[in-house]
Amino acid sequence: MQHPQPHAQPHPPARIGRRTLLSAVTAGALAAAGLVSLSATPAEAATARQVEALDRGVVSVHTDSGNLVSWRWLGTDPNDVSFNVYRAGAKVNSTPVTGSTNYFHSGAPAQADYTVRAIVGGVEQADSVHAIQFRTGFKDVPITPPAGGTTPDGVGYTYEANDASVGDLDGDGALDFVLKWQPTNAKDNSQSGYTGNTIVDGIKLDGTRLWRIDLGRNIRSGAHYTQFQVYDYDGDRKAEVAMKTADATVDGTGAVIGNPSADHRNSSGYVLSGPEYLTMFNGQTGKAMGTVDYVPGRGTVSSWGDSYGNRVDRFLAGTAYLDGARPSLIMARGYYTRTVLAAWDWRNGAFTRRWTFDSSSSTNSGRGFDGQGSHSLSVGDVDGDGKDEIVYGAMAVDDNGNGLWTTRTGHGDAQHLGDLDPGHAGLEYFKVSESTSQPAELYIDPANGTVNWKLAACCDNGRGVAGDIWAGNEGAEVWSASDTSIRDEAGATKGREPSSANFLSWWDGDPVRELLDGTRIDKYGTSSDTRLLTGASVHSNNSTKATPALSGDLFGDWREEVVWATSGNTALRVYSTPIETTTKITTLLHDPMYRTGIAWQNTAYNQPPHPSFFIGNGMPTAPRPTVYAP
Repeated sequence: MQHPQPHAQPHPPARIGRRTLLSAVTAGALAAAGLVSLSATPAEAATARQVEALDRGVVSVHTDSGNLVSWRWLGTDPNDVSFNVYRAGAKVNSTPVTGSTNYFHSGAPAQADYTVRAIVGGVEQADSVHAIQFRTGFKDVPITPPAGGTTPDGVGYTYEANDASVGDLDGDGALDFVLKWQPTNAKDNSQSGYTGNTIVDGIKLDGTRLWRIDLGRNIRSGAHYTQFQVYDYDGDRKAEVAMKTADATVDGTGAVIGNPSADHRNSSGYVLSGPEYLTMFNGQTGKAMGTVDYVPGRGTVSSWGDSYGNRVDRFLAGTAYLDGARPSLIMARGYYTRTVLAAWDWRNGAFTRRWTFDSSSSTNSGRGFDGQGSHSLSVGDVDGDGKDEIVYGAMAVDDNGNGLWTTRTGHGDAQHLGDLDPGHAGLEYFKVSESTSQPAELYIDPANGTVNWKLAACCDNGRGVAGDIWAGNEGAEVWSASDTSIRDEAGATKGREPSSANFLSWWDGDPVRELLDGTRIDKYGTSSDTRLLTGASVHSNNSTKATPALSGDLFGDWREEVVWATSGNTALRVYSTPIETTTKITTLLHDPMYRTGIAWQNTAYNQPPHPSFFIGNGMPTAPRPTVYAP
């Protein structure tokens, strides 16, 4: 298989910016507080992390009163940068914008054309890219559904737009979409039956389709089968796309992986034999650049907990800065019983396996790592050593592939890792449990797995959320489907439960986060919630999970966009906030923990991303990231 020529890799600078993303906490101080079960490395000087070389990401959102123009404060910008806003070459602001990265241009028409110029050291820089126009409050990105088909048992199907991700696929500084198309007969692993093929598209913001990949008949369709990662792994300024593949997968250039005529489906529609691959695709062309055997292979199907294929084909995926500087790919299999994670580097056109964690290996057997995974994963530097760990449900794997801790509290549907408590150094972790014999909710110190508090077992608790949604409590609130109130970092009840327990969004002008569920955004209130946005003629994804195609800080300032597919699956409808803010935060795309959260958002049961620092009521000045753009 041919590989592209290797790119010269830049040497990351020793340090950029005045503040690190994470507090430098010594192992001694943590140990004195009883928070460390394994030795931690001090993070006195953070290593600069590789991030995307993004453009200014200017957007103009029209309202009845004018246009909200907002843009990115890049992680590579100086701390004291300011901005001027221009409409068709004429400056519209009277004094430089310093305290935020947005400007409301009163009375302007929807079609007004804006650019932004940074002011660095008193010198005005060149024009930014022209603003993306949200003339009716949203922008449509045209998409084209694949043709439907008929399964071997005679069942017809069509296609629906499902989960999406973003990355700069062609190196022009603008984000592009990667969209998974799922057939209408997609299945949960527990359900037998044939499915149509899973299709993945690379799409520019103007609707230009860069490529279409057909994963083929030997990759079953459903939420647990295809977790795709979109990230610039090799530092060439273009994002790659990583996916599990099989015989008869067709890449974006029409080339077939493996045996094009192979059909490994059994009479129940499961694929329990035949080779399994991991492929890295070129983000610009969809070409398969490198393919290796998937790790781990399925082996004996029944060894994963059943003989019909439910547990063996439970996959998760993520991206992590395991060396503290450059991103690695994480591909995983299993969480009900055996759990295996493989870490891969993509460098110079080839895969290198960094490590493999196996809960049933001789090293880990009997240590309580089996059966602890969730329907998602989280990535972040939980132990303060400057390198990322993978929090995999009720357990965590260290940056070197060793098991870090396990609470032995079993599987769960939802989990949230972030700086939930601004009064406590580092990150906190909240999860819920599916097992009726395990705590319904757990609030955990992810540095060592200490359970700070828990609620009694009750039920299959399928939803749980953590975020600062109410200014009346310091730090984030947590709640779940089985609870009747929101709770604080100590587990104390603080008020009524919100109207939803699903996604979150920074939408309005304050740093308190909003509720995102189905096709709406609501503001939490002590007596009731207030509707801020209802998506027009759009649909949510994944049945009862009711998640968006994607949500996150994609364009403009640090507030979050939300992306739904239109009802007819002919466009991705992108909404951006029309509300002005006085809060200034570096684009969250340059906070690597948040950016990797965008990457793993599509994994299994989608969860919202969280940054490495606290955003909420009473927050201190947001830290600047220590990053470099290749």
